[in-house]
Amino acid sequence: MAEKESTQKKGYTVLLVDDDKFLLDMYSTKFREAGHTTEATFGGDDALKKLRDGAQFDAILLDMVMPGTDGIELLKNVKAEKLGGNPTLIALSNQGEQSDIDKAKEAGADDYIVKASAIPSEVLAHVINAIEKRG
Repeated sequence: MAEKESTQKKGYTVLLVDDDKFLLDMYSTKFREAGHTTEATFGGDDALKKLRDGAQFDAILLDMVMPGTDGIELLKNVKAEKLGGNPTLIALSNQGEQSDIDKAKEAGADDYIVKASAIPSEVLAHVINAIEKRG
């Protein structure tokens, strides 16, 4: 019986952080359709408030360029304040230069996806793989 349970698909909780409502809606729908729970926040400031209020997630998928608290600041705050229950942190950005990727990883990102080079189903698979790889 226990072996059967371990093969069942696990639903994860994912926080989506972006300042683009269309992308938030699209990724929320994609993750929900795959059996995951999502919460969407419009920008880093809203995300920080939710996290500081005690919300916990398996992963946080965040944009790098946002008004107010940007992705780098958000990553640094999540790490420094140990917010969100030790989530997998994945940057999802249009900035694809190696220096941008390096900055995000230095700030605490576990992974980095360039928006322009990944369709939503690839982003979904990438995030789930990153969560499971991290354990």
